Amino acid sequence: MDYSGLIFDKAQCLSTYYFCAMELNLKKPIVFFDLETTGLNIGVDRIVEISLLKLHPNQKEEVKTFRVNPEIAISEEASAIHGISNEDVADKPTFKQLAAEIHRFIEGCDLSGFNLLKFDVPMLVEEFLRVEQDFDLKNKRIIDVQRIFHQMEKRTLEAAYKFYCDSSLVDAHSAEADTRATFEVYKAQIERYEELENDTEAIHEFTGSPSDKMVDIAGRIVKNAEGVPVINFGKHKGKPVEQVLQTDPGYYGWMMRGDFPLYTKKKLTEIKLGMRNS
Repeated sequence: MDYSGLIFDKAQCLSTYYFCAMELNLKKPIVFFDLETTGLNIGVDRIVEISLLKLHPNQKEEVKTFRVNPEIAISEEASAIHGISNEDVADKPTFKQLAAEIHRFIEGCDLSGFNLLKFDVPMLVEEFLRVEQDFDLKNKRIIDVQRIFHQMEKRTLEAAYKFYCDSSLVDAHSAEADTRATFEVYKAQIERYEELENDTEAIHEFTGSPSDKMVDIAGRIVKNAEGVPVINFGKHKGKPVEQVLQTDPGYYGWMMRGDFPLYTKKKLTEIKLGMRNS
């Protein structure tokens, strides 16, 4: 097995379809599709580009790609990834204007894509619902290529050890062997990738570790951009902890009685006691 293909992005994976001469055995058409969006929040964000490749049972291909005016701003983070700016879509049709054509193209087809079960399908369905266009998934088979990838290519420490260290991991799942293997994999990663500076602080920044923003280990309480501890889940998500404890007196007791980690309860108590002493 050539493991060099383990490191790639979604677009690269989908593009390999064009280089494979194998014909798919189909009983009805299947549509491969991918979305670019204003962000990753399915309930808030919108589609800015959709590409659909329909493969018929006779192997005939049809491709449709649309840029879409999302009617909201594209986040800088999303634009940096897909390269589509607000100006690029300002004069494009809205999803409402394209919905009927997209629906006709997909109608009667199965669906496939990479990570589409967690993101692309829910986002597409959400867009159809916003414009009151019925979109029934009931009779569609959905093939998520990412799930095949993850099931066929192991995502375990043993696989990483084989890939990076070119050796089999003996006594896998014993704590000492796994600890040693993780150490060896880490060293091999630093040696393999030029962009990884051999410096703990630099790699901490590279991996985007959220630990600096976490108040408790479980991430139930985090610091916002101003460094203020905020609730990071549920109905009060994003609200300052002190504000929640003042406006919802029963919240503290609910968390203390709940199945939350002891460390979370400890940090919550510290914040509560700090309010009394301030």
